[in-house]
Amino acid sequence: MRPATPISARADHGPAFGAVLAHIDANPDDDLRLERLSKLAGVSSFHFHHLFSAHFGVGVHRYVTLIRLRRAAYQLAFRQRLRVVDVAFAAGYESPEAFARAFKKAVGQTPSAFRASPDWSRWNAMNHHLTELRGRAVTDASEGEVTITELAPIRVAALEIRGRPLRVGEALRSLIAWRIENRLPPGRSATYNVFHNPSGSSELDLCVATNRRILPNPLGIREKWIPGGRYAVRRHVGTNETLFDAAHWLHKRWLPTSGEQLGNGPLVIRRLSFFPDVAEHEAASEIFLPLIRSGP
Repeated sequence: MRPATPISARADHGPAFGAVLAHIDANPDDDLRLERLSKLAGVSSFHFHHLFSAHFGVGVHRYVTLIRLRRAAYQLAFRQRLRVVDVAFAAGYESPEAFARAFKKAVGQTPSAFRASPDWSRWNAMNHHLTELRGRAVTDASEGEVTITELAPIRVAALEIRGRPLRVGEALRSLIAWRIENRLPPGRSATYNVFHNPSGSSELDLCVATNRRILPNPLGIREKWIPGGRYAVRRHVGTNETLFDAAHWLHKRWLPTSGEQLGNGPLVIRRLSFFPDVAEHEAASEIFLPLIRSGP
């Protein structure tokens, strides 16, 4: 178990709450009752409960429940090897029936129905609610070490997503199933997200690095290349929310003061580790921003 940073008596509790949320993320299977969290925070249960509720607009129990159900939803949707009963116990429920009731109340489907055919609109609503809550904790993605590297072209199997955000979840499920069938696990074949518009996500490719021939398939996965060239690279460890904040900082804040110019290629994110396999705040990525080649 990883200790949380004590909450101070200052009026601004944002940074300390960020550490408490990170503790909850890292230990979703732990004892996360109010009494336990308040001891980790170094304040009384009464004080901690009121500070948390005032800061986030929900009680500690509700927040912990949402975090556990969010991880359970990711496991059901993207980790087909896990049994529903194991997901239920990992989410802290004593029986699959209790888990099913709580999951349906939050997501609108039973765990089995969600696994078979997720309602992505309800999924996105739950994720958006959690993102809003977590955004009230202070996170700083504005600074980071940036290096310049020369990247060789990378051959990938790509699944294109164009202008339909609700397709991302289903596309990701399809790509995971395809890479399992073709024995291309993340540890052997790198995972990339390629954004063809660095300022937005309407043109996205989900990619798996491979030198294998891509056979015709009903999913539309096909061979593409991530362009080689000069890139500004920033490593990021954290949630998806702070990942995209970091990419925005690299493009909008670092680039104008760097003496570099934006290249014509896509913005590329290499995913190094993934939620729910690791805690959300421990998911690691590398952000590649294309640059114009310098010199003659």
